[in-house]
Amino acid sequence: MAKNDRRTPTASPEAVISIIGMGMTLTGDCETDGALRVEGTITGNVRAGKAVVIGKNGLVDGNIYTQDAVIAGRVLGCVHAESRLELQSTSQIAGEITARRMQLEEGATLHGQLTVGEDAELRRPEDMSAPDFEATGDVADGVAGTEVGAEELSGRPAPGDVIHGGEPTAGA
Repeated sequence: MAKNDRRTPTASPEAVISIIGMGMTLTGDCETDGALRVEGTITGNVRAGKAVVIGKNGLVDGNIYTQDAVIAGRVLGCVHAESRLELQSTSQIAGEITARRMQLEEGATLHGQLTVGEDAELRRPEDMSAPDFEATGDVADGVAGTEVGAEELSGRPAPGDVIHGGEPTAGA
């Protein structure tokens, strides 16, 4: 007599997508080996081994550390993307950004320091300083949807500079 094997196949941790739904608030640090989608609010640091996606109404009040990130909502903290970061037109970030590659859409808002490129000093969120300012100013590379790498950047803006059309301007 054959045994009925009812074991369900398990997905690898990297294949799992966790969701913080609209109207949901999570207070405390959030960590996953897979991907995390944020439509609600997280007050705490986020670590995702694969990816972080923040929807238009999503808010992370803390640092983000991940492989890839797509941000359409708000981040009040630092963003560290080991591979790729996409800032959509509705994104608002107040904090330091470090990424190997970055795609910017016109209308994205950034107040803080930006480091992009293969040789960018990639730091863990706990080594980044928390922002003590409000998000203001626009950041756009002049062409919506253009990916920016180290070879496209000329000069480094000082911390607190706001980038308009790819050129740093002092103050904000």
